[in-house]
Amino acid sequence: MSATEEIAAAAARLVVEEGLEYGPAKRRALRDLGRAAGRRAELPDNETLEDQVREYLALFCADTQPGELLALREVALAWMRSLQEFRPHLTGAVWRGTATRLSAVHIDLYCDDSKGAELALVNRGVDYDVQSTDRGGESLSVLSVASRSEALGGEWVTVHLTILDLDDLRGALKPDARGRTWRGDLGSLERLMAGTATSGAAA
Repeated sequence: MSATEEIAAAAARLVVEEGLEYGPAKRRALRDLGRAAGRRAELPDNETLEDQVREYLALFCADTQPGELLALREVALAWMRSLQEFRPHLTGAVWRGTATRLSAVHIDLYCDDSKGAELALVNRGVDYDVQSTDRGGESLSVLSVASRSEALGGEWVTVHLTILDLDDLRGALKPDARGRTWRGDLGSLERLMAGTATSGAAA
């Protein structure tokens, strides 16, 4: 196994067991492996890490992960329906199907006015924190809220709402190298969940 593959495997365990996002998981895996991996080792790309996450889930979480994923998608669905005017698109592990109960829900909002989503939360009496994230060299505002999931025993789920310009919507559904989309709109999520429910009933 190459150093990069070792980093991917170690990072996948951190993603699943500790709920780390991909970037921090890769950096910590590199640090934890120390000199064994070597400073010249390349960090795995997100697709490679995602493959390792899927393998880890299949081996160790096959009994629990599907239900936890469904619960998080239900949380996402409720927020996307509530914020339809901001053209919400689900992204991250909840959209890609690798989320567990430790994962956050990531929703991109495409806004005419960057303050519109904040005002909507204020009008709904929703408490939120404002953070920033770097995406492609651009600093973006992220509104983070807590949402209770009854399906997860009343646990609180973190929902990150990333504010994007309306013009960015054009490239929202650009696929990855394997033809899978990085995000999906409300209709796509509804169809995905309906298809999963049908598959489960058929099984």
